[in-house]
Amino acid sequence: MSELTGSGGDDSMLGGGFPSDRPAKPPRQHHGGGQGGGHFAKDLHSVTIHARQRTFYIDLKESGNGKFFKVSEKSRGGQKTTIMFDVEDLDQFISAFQEMKTKLV
Repeated sequence: MSELTGSGGDDSMLGGGFPSDRPAKPPRQHHGGGQGGGHFAKDLHSVTIHARQRTFYIDLKESGNGKFFKVSEKSRGGQKTTIMFDVEDLDQFISAFQEMKTKLV
């Protein structure tokens, strides 16, 4: 597992949504068909980011439906939020973050 530590910078970039030019597609089910003792997806790689008041977990996983990313955030209060997206969408996320980075002053 890799770990990154935040520099104590502004977290405001993480709170906003990204506009989309395409209609939202329904979430894809990420499970391996119910076999194998309750394991839904195989862990391929994980990165942990320790930021100011949160810890972020970025996991690359693989299920019977293919590879996907699981991004989870845990606040100091213990609340956890998770999103998942397919590996095919990674370039769109990278582009969105690169665009957002240019807006930081």
